[in-house]
Amino acid sequence: MRTRPLDLVAPALVTALLIGCGGSTPAPTAATASAAPTEAPAGRATQPEFDAAQDEGSASDAKREEAAASDPGAAPAAEAAPPPAPPVAAAPVAPSPASPGPAQSRATKAGAAPGADARVRVTAGGAPAPKKAPAPAATAVARPAAPPPAVAVTAPEPQGSETYRDYGVNPVEDPAKDRLSTFAIDVDTASYAIARRKIMDGALPPYQAVRAEEFLNYFDYGYASPATGPFAVHLAAAPSPFTSGHHLVRVAVQGKRVPVKERTPVHLVYLVDTSGSMQSPDKIELAKKSLKMLTDTLKPGDTVALCTYAGSVREVLAPTGIESKGKILAALADLTAGGSTAMSSGIDLAYSLAERTLVKGHVNRVIVLSDGDANVGPTSHDEILKTIKRARDKGITLSTVGFGQGNYKDLMMEQLANQGDGNYAYIDSEAQARRVFSEQVGGMLQVIARDVKIQVEFDPSFVKSYRLIGYENRDVADRDFRNDKVDAGEIGAGHSVTAIYDVELKATAPKGEGAAPVVVRLRHKAPLGSNTAEETLVKMAPGAIAPTFDAAPADFRFASAVAGFAEVLRHSPHARSWRLADIEKIARAAASSKGDQQEFIGVIRRAGALANGKTDAVAVNAD
Repeated sequence: MRTRPLDLVAPALVTALLIGCGGSTPAPTAATASAAPTEAPAGRATQPEFDAAQDEGSASDAKREEAAASDPGAAPAAEAAPPPAPPVAAAPVAPSPASPGPAQSRATKAGAAPGADARVRVTAGGAPAPKKAPAPAATAVARPAAPPPAVAVTAPEPQGSETYRDYGVNPVEDPAKDRLSTFAIDVDTASYAIARRKIMDGALPPYQAVRAEEFLNYFDYGYASPATGPFAVHLAAAPSPFTSGHHLVRVAVQGKRVPVKERTPVHLVYLVDTSGSMQSPDKIELAKKSLKMLTDTLKPGDTVALCTYAGSVREVLAPTGIESKGKILAALADLTAGGSTAMSSGIDLAYSLAERTLVKGHVNRVIVLSDGDANVGPTSHDEILKTIKRARDKGITLSTVGFGQGNYKDLMMEQLANQGDGNYAYIDSEAQARRVFSEQVGGMLQVIARDVKIQVEFDPSFVKSYRLIGYENRDVADRDFRNDKVDAGEIGAGHSVTAIYDVELKATAPKGEGAAPVVVRLRHKAPLGSNTAEETLVKMAPGAIAPTFDAAPADFRFASAVAGFAEVLRHSPHARSWRLADIEKIARAAASSKGDQQEFIGVIRRAGALANGKTDAVAVNAD
């Protein structure tokens, strides 16, 4: 588990399971039949465009708890007015049928107006779209609507519905009032892969599907490996290319790389969704190819078990040593899809198989491959969560790998991995499967540090304000940084983690021995053994602040482009004036020759074309 409390995960899981078990839901209308369900905090409409004031964003749960402790009389966040009807050219984002959860009623951070964090649709030129007149059923007073410019439509989902959660946007902080920013490590990458697929298929992703940290952590920036210890911290800063007078500060963590011959033995259980919703080639067949790639990377001493879940669960292959790889591959080749989905009982079976090969000191992991569409199972989420927690406490982790679109349940797949102390990836092609299960598989198979937390301290003598871009659902209360009972995230071999802050400085650089505008503390536990954490402190040297953005290292500039792209796609109120054309130029100038970085340039270009209404736009290779 990263840091998400059970009460945030619960509503999403129980909703998916209740729907599948016959729980009543509103009948779809013509306007919502093809829409993508989402979850949004209270005070924020589920449409990207409506008439409401803007502020820095809703607070994270941990910070909210601290604020509530000091201000018990604070008023709850106001409910948002009903959103206006979308323009004819845009597919609406339908409200989620889920019961409201804690994430839907979060109070705003101290100093922010309750309910004011409204989303706006942003065009390629960075300006919000004109306000629209409300639908006849809405209670809001209609306002005159100017002719709307061409904007990208929300990705249509004709095959069913998709579920995402809007975690909001971190607020701007005054270090004189709160100088600490604390969050847990996250190395998920699914959000970028999902957004890339939708863009290349001809539509911008729903803004709720965009998690900035997963965009940032998708790419390998070539950070130097640690000389000693499990990881190295790399700090850098430069004037922001997006906001005049601001700086961007990058905090990067690079995990040590472990050669295959030195890797700890692994015992894997493949849990494959073989329900009817997995029948398409980009689901079950791609899942089988992915697992073949993973199996080919294993070495003597590793074991694999295989089970499936559909209308019923089935043990396909008992734990088998990699020495019998032919038997494992044959079992994978025989998998077919059909029937309904009983995810909970499938997880039970997977954990029972994992316990047969549970060895202290080895990696014991269940890998779930699914589109997340659980439509048959228990009527309560409690048993799933209890099962995951019990297994996690025994040393069995859980990772999720998503496939397909149309009925994809991103929310469920993300939260299952969070609760299982694993990683979450999304596969949309053989190339992406190769990346996850072959080229970067070491991060999945070898944990080098547990419960990793980062605390960044901003000196109010030099820093006027700061804002963390992303990691909204990884927030940790500042007081819990040294509470080693609070679960956080894990770093796998070779994993890198990147965080970007938007900072306004009072001075260009601190002066005097030992002075630093930014101090980073990293706290972690060893992968095995003691539950007492170690702490590392790193200060930003004045020389780490580049005089101009162009003078900053290329990896810093490329990461800035990635963060900027995510901010625009998720309709951050801070990115209203940011232009995709400018972001593309930054990426083009900073990208290395790596395929994923070159591909990123084309993705931005295609997104810009779509945002200008060119739905038939074709991405062009960067030249």
